[in-house]
Amino acid sequence: MPEQVYKFLKSNTVGIIGVPFSGGQPRQGVEEGPLRLVEFGLIDQLKSMDWAVEFEGHRDYVSLRPAHDPDSGKLKRPRYVSAVTKVVAEQVEAQARRGNMVLTLGGDHSIAIGTVAGIFTTYPEACLIWIDAHADINTPKTTTSGNIHGCPVSFLLGIAGKVPEFEWVPHCLRPDRIVYIGLRDVDEGEKRILRENGIKAFSMSHVDRYGIGQVVEMALDHVNPKRDRPIHLSFDVDALDPSVAPSTGTPVRGGLTFREGHYICEAMSETGLLVGVDIMEVNPALEDEVSVYQTVTIGCSLARCSLGETLL
Repeated sequence: MPEQVYKFLKSNTVGIIGVPFSGGQPRQGVEEGPLRLVEFGLIDQLKSMDWAVEFEGHRDYVSLRPAHDPDSGKLKRPRYVSAVTKVVAEQVEAQARRGNMVLTLGGDHSIAIGTVAGIFTTYPEACLIWIDAHADINTPKTTTSGNIHGCPVSFLLGIAGKVPEFEWVPHCLRPDRIVYIGLRDVDEGEKRILRENGIKAFSMSHVDRYGIGQVVEMALDHVNPKRDRPIHLSFDVDALDPSVAPSTGTPVRGGLTFREGHYICEAMSETGLLVGVDIMEVNPALEDEVSVYQTVTIGCSLARCSLGETLL
């Protein structure tokens, strides 16, 4: 058994869901992220930590791509993203209902529509810790790019408005059940949404001012004050500084250090409340071989820390 005891899990099993999908944004290569994480030995690493691993291989999500997928307003590839995230939601829910830890490997961050929906359907009282350089809370009206990986939170909150392709998405997330850490590239429309909905967000300025330890405690105090709610951790590797994790689609300077990123995962594990973890936006196609190796190995180590690996 893993040394860390997880309150809401029924077993020492982690269900890994690899989602090789890039349809929520325009850069090719991010679909290779899950494949590389597994190729780099993540499954054996978790087994060495005494986790039992359920992994059925990477599903062929390309088969879900419709022949005709015109824009829905500004949104690009809405039918494709909807079809994939709906399947992901079903996969995550199935693992969660068996009492397993759910580890989802992306792929672009639009996948979180599915992961969060699956976790919150199983654990309605859960809270969401979102680690990212970006807020990903644009609505179909505020988005300037139309890329859905910048919009998942708005769909989950139910503030995206009526989008027929995404009517299946449950409005499972409340503004007081999400907290951000690491923000530093937030659109003006997103800033307004955060303010109007009273959503707690810790930018890199807060990390600079208070230190990562206090930021994590303040984040947990906000969404999980009694430390009794299940936690879903959604970690976009672009939250890390590009010098730490360069092989990602939307890098922004001034991010989390190697240790700050890993501390967040360690601290979430130490709560014993984690039920789901996303590792998103590793893109092995964007950089040189050394940078890819650096980013993929960090993706693996973030996953391990979330599942109980410690320095001592």
